[in-house]
Amino acid sequence: MWHNNILETIGNTPLVKLNKITKDIPATILAKIETTNPGNSIKDRMALKMIDDAEKSGALKPGGTIIEGTSGNTGMGLAMAAIIKGYKCIFTTTDKQSKEKVDALRAFGAEVIVCPTNVDPEDARSYYSVSSRLVRETPNSWKPNQYDNLSNSQAHYEQTGPEIWQQTEGKITHLVAGVGTGGTISGIAKYLKEQNPAIKVLGIDTYGSVFKKYKETGIFDKNEIYPYITEGIGEDFLPANVDFTLIDHFEKVTDKDAALMTREITLKEGIFAGNSSGSAIAGVLQMKHLFKEGDVVVVIFPDHGSRYVGKMFNEDWLRERGFLADEKLTARTIISKKEKQEIITIDCEKTILEAINTIKSLNISQIPVTQKGMVIGKITESDILDALLENPSLRSQPLKSIATVPFPFVDLNTGINKISSLINKENSAVLVEDDNGNIEIITQYDIINAISG
Repeated sequence: MWHNNILETIGNTPLVKLNKITKDIPATILAKIETTNPGNSIKDRMALKMIDDAEKSGALKPGGTIIEGTSGNTGMGLAMAAIIKGYKCIFTTTDKQSKEKVDALRAFGAEVIVCPTNVDPEDARSYYSVSSRLVRETPNSWKPNQYDNLSNSQAHYEQTGPEIWQQTEGKITHLVAGVGTGGTISGIAKYLKEQNPAIKVLGIDTYGSVFKKYKETGIFDKNEIYPYITEGIGEDFLPANVDFTLIDHFEKVTDKDAALMTREITLKEGIFAGNSSGSAIAGVLQMKHLFKEGDVVVVIFPDHGSRYVGKMFNEDWLRERGFLADEKLTARTIISKKEKQEIITIDCEKTILEAINTIKSLNISQIPVTQKGMVIGKITESDILDALLENPSLRSQPLKSIATVPFPFVDLNTGINKISSLINKENSAVLVEDDNGNIEIITQYDIINAISG
């Protein structure tokens, strides 16, 4: 039996028991693996539902353009459906989202506009505002507005909820899901609570989001809002799809715990899931006191790990944010193993001849070039040689006339692999600012010394 098009393969995703990562919890923990949807995420379900409903209402007309603000997964579902149904797509997203998500949207032929994260939703630069402006400016366009479009939660009421009920044979006692637009958790919760009102619905939130405090106090507190790294969950406003009456409890999870748990899921369960899955399982472990023997806990795994290989699955990215322990050599450990000496710099107004004399007297091969104490470039033996071979009279000229781009700066937590990749023919060293604000230089020799030491 075949499917007529890829959209017919959406849904009927597997439920998989977790064994190692939740071994200390007496309940049965089951992951709803939404990565088996054709767009590798749960958002395929609601994307198709929103389009179908818009076609029925006349809001989306033949040959139209779909314009939406998306963290990537909804865009993928919309783009996939648009190809089959004959629509164009323009998506706005934030600079917080992984490069893999943006590249995937473009692979499906969508135009993607990246907007700043750290602005209010009402700000003209926000990805919400930009998408709304584009709708006003683009003829025959439609904005799904996944946050307030109730077709979002309806998709999960009609599909995901019934699947979970059938797959657990009605034995589910707890639902755990990240809360972003709110469509997933609210739609599933509505269906499940209709079958059994005793089922507990636990929402995963992140620090920097307003949901938890609003649920517990009824207060929308702008002081709760600040930038965070975790993708796919949390918000700085209240989407219409978040039905707080259906969510019994919100559990906040840190960026660090979410990122590290994302990796652990793959390493311990062999499931390549995304960042919000890491948040959900970290939240489950934080809430383990709520679960007893005989309970059946279903955790939504919304998307695929391939969208996070440059972030949560990249050790240098984790180290730069202080999320990963110093298991490998970093800039910090390399400079700690160096013999203490003050870095030599030279002012850009000094002459080339003065630079030659400095290099000779100190027996060094490169010097950072400064202007008013700030590093603005570099000079190497080969730079000087090339310049003088071309024009010997340049000796009296200021260094700024031949200085090249400065050595790259790295963070103290940057790993050795990243540092090594930055040292090449153009850059014989990297610079790092230590804990006291002093500039240190790291060369290939320093790396070799740290490894052998």
